[in-house]
Amino acid sequence: MNVSDESKRELEIVMQLTSQTAVAGLPVAKLLTAPGNEKMREFFFTPIDDPKKLAGKKIGVIAADGFEEIEMLGPVWYFRALGAQVEIVGPSDNPAPARFGLSTPEMAKDHIMAIQYLTPVGWVKLDRRADQVKVDDYDAVFIPGGAWNPDNLRYDKAVIKYVQDFSKAGKLVAAICHAPVVLATADLLKGKKLTGYWNIQTDLVNAGGNVVDEPVVVDGNLITSRHPIDVADFSLAVTEWLVSHKVARPEMAAATH
Repeated sequence: MNVSDESKRELEIVMQLTSQTAVAGLPVAKLLTAPGNEKMREFFFTPIDDPKKLAGKKIGVIAADGFEEIEMLGPVWYFRALGAQVEIVGPSDNPAPARFGLSTPEMAKDHIMAIQYLTPVGWVKLDRRADQVKVDDYDAVFIPGGAWNPDNLRYDKAVIKYVQDFSKAGKLVAAICHAPVVLATADLLKGKKLTGYWNIQTDLVNAGGNVVDEPVVVDGNLITSRHPIDVADFSLAVTEWLVSHKVARPEMAAATH
C-alpha cells in the first residue's frame, strides 16, 4: 500500500467517524415573535420604568462554554437596564489535554461560547474567572442554563466552592434551565423547593430537592426557573429579591460612613 492509498484509507475512516454537518438557526427575533411567547416579547420591548432600580447592586454571572444565549443575555440586559453592574465569571482556566485533539479559536482564551439549544452561535467576553472572585464581590450570582454549560461548571472545584460559600453567606443564588444541576453538585438542594428543565428534574429530586413544575420558584436565597421561555419571570424574581433584601458588600458599607 503506497502513501496515497494509506491516506485515502485513513480519510475514509475519519469520514465514518464524522457526523453530517447540519446547522439549525434560531434567531432571537423569531424566538420573541413565536406564538405563545408574547410575555417574553413584552418583557424585552416594554420601556424600563425605573433605570435605577438596581443601582448599586453587583451581580456575577457564572457560565462556561455552552451556555444558552437568551438565558444569559436576557437577564444581563435587564439587570443592566435597571442600573446593576453585571460581570461574567467563567470557570478556572483549565484547557483540555492536548491528546483530546481539540482545535479552538484564539478568542476562546478569554471568551465563552453561546449556544441556541445545541447550536454554537457566538462568544461572550469574560470579566473574571471563578478562582479570582470572592463572596464579597457580588450581591447575587446567577447561572444560565444550556445543555453543556452546567457540566463544564460542575467539574470546576473553584465554581462549586464559590457557589457553596455564596449560599452560606445568605446571598442570592439563582439558576435557570439545566443550571440547577450545578447546585446539586454543590449539595445545596436538600429540602429546597425548586424547579428546572424537565429532563433534569429527576436529578434534582435525587439531590434532595422538592421539585415543582412552575415558571419560577423562590425558596429563601434560592431562585430557580425551568427554561428559556421563563426568562421574564426569572429576571423579575431576581430583581424583586434584590430590592427587598438589603445585602451590603464591604465597600458599600464603607461608603456610607
